Amino acid sequence: MGLIWAFCSVLLISAAQLMMKWAIVQFPSIDQPALFSTALLSLSLPTLVLFGGLLAYGLSMLCWLLALQRLPLSRVYPLLSLSYLLVWAAALWLPGINETFLWGKLVGAVIILSGLLLIFWPGKNTHR
Repeated sequence: MGLIWAFCSVLLISAAQLMMKWAIVQFPSIDQPALFSTALLSLSLPTLVLFGGLLAYGLSMLCWLLALQRLPLSRVYPLLSLSYLLVWAAALWLPGINETFLWGKLVGAVIILSGLLLIFWPGKNTHR
């Protein structure tokens, strides 16, 4: 059950990051405080998505606490790096985020995935 909570946390934090990024791009620049404040206080789609992202972030923390309660930190913490992969891939695909594909980022994603596989690869139990 701990892994389920960890994966829920990863999915929620990834969704939260994407939602907040999309929403903040839609707002006027923070350099214009009056316009930014007005947009933030409106009930527009970007405002609702921003608050949805904040809610998803909070729910992800709750899932994370439940995962930590059930699994050792050394086992669950590496799973957080999955969110880097999910956010990068989704940002390339989703409209309005305007992420550009770079081969170096793909290499980085492959390195992260390789590291996860090494951490979770089943091996011989050397403890006697």
